Amino acid sequence: MNVPLLDLKRQYAQLEEEINEVALEVFREQRFILGPRVGHLENQIAEYCQCKYAVGVSSGTDAILVSLMAAGIGQGDFVLTTPYTFFATAGAIARVGARPIFVDIDRTTYNLTPSLVEEAIWGLRPAEREKVKAIIPVHLYGQCAEMEAITSIAEEHGLIVIEDAAQAIGAEYEFSDGKVMRAGSMGNYGCFSFFPSKNLGAFGDGGMVTTNDEIAYERLKSLRIHGAKPKYYHKIIGGNFRLDALQAAILAVKLRYLDQWTEGRQRNAQLYRRLFSQADLESRIGLPVEKEKRHIYNQFVIWVNNSRDELRDYLRQQGIGTEVYYPVPLHLQDCFDYLGYKRGDFPVAEEAAQKTLALPIFPELTKDEIQFIVKTIKGFFDGRGN
Repeated sequence: MNVPLLDLKRQYAQLEEEINEVALEVFREQRFILGPRVGHLENQIAEYCQCKYAVGVSSGTDAILVSLMAAGIGQGDFVLTTPYTFFATAGAIARVGARPIFVDIDRTTYNLTPSLVEEAIWGLRPAEREKVKAIIPVHLYGQCAEMEAITSIAEEHGLIVIEDAAQAIGAEYEFSDGKVMRAGSMGNYGCFSFFPSKNLGAFGDGGMVTTNDEIAYERLKSLRIHGAKPKYYHKIIGGNFRLDALQAAILAVKLRYLDQWTEGRQRNAQLYRRLFSQADLESRIGLPVEKEKRHIYNQFVIWVNNSRDELRDYLRQQGIGTEVYYPVPLHLQDCFDYLGYKRGDFPVAEEAAQKTLALPIFPELTKDEIQFIVKTIKGFFDGRGN
């Protein structure tokens, strides 16, 4: 049996008629950049994420980049974030001339550890502390970071919060007072990716920025079209961060199914838990922890206590797709040598890079396929006697 990490063909087969229809409509309209279809999707995403505003952009990477620009963060500023995420988070910080300040993660959620954020701020010299302008928490794998503590720290120090919610559209966080908020609605900006592998994926690149601030909203709209307002008049320098109408049309179709797909991912996660427990593998494998209100499972990442790479090779040989998110923490990437970090600075992130493995979790995955995956993993460990 072959089980891919992700099979978008199964999803397309269910939506083929609807998607082909809206694509043909866009072709007939011949309006390909921004326009009414993008505006319609923006309204839908703002409502779904429980925000006042949403601005469609060209990718999740550009969502972070344009948010930093809108917040006025640039040369010489410091931005706190995680070393354990996709490169775009820290890459965008560096691109605006700011300096990433990394903070280690929680071993159970892989998200920023708030106490270490506070520690990192006070560990700076007074002159450096004044340069700290923002925090970018990442809601990794589909579960929100500890936003109550993070927003409290930001408020205390007067910092902007930019949520990297690229993997977390629809994820929810419950505050201590019982209030439940969605990813992208808790900070000053929320950044989403519509890369095809995401829970809500386009047929190419695309992204969105959410905000509850009208001034930020107007600035984002201007920045995505080179800072023009009105057309051909530029008081600020922006970039080409526009969302295509074709992608917006496709995403509007797929958004109607997003909660259904999320429920499918959650069911698959629960089946994995039950089967791993029945197979007596819990001492060998750490399963994802559902700590916050709503985990949407963009990825199902296990912690392999021993022999992660050997297990991955074995699964590949048996036709099972996996991925390592992420094999090299950002502080150890060659391009960030100038930051002066070294191996051992963020031990949890470094250990996660060596021991985690993503298994298939897409909603169309069948029960038989999940049973095959767990059986194969059990066979690997039984064969090793460990």
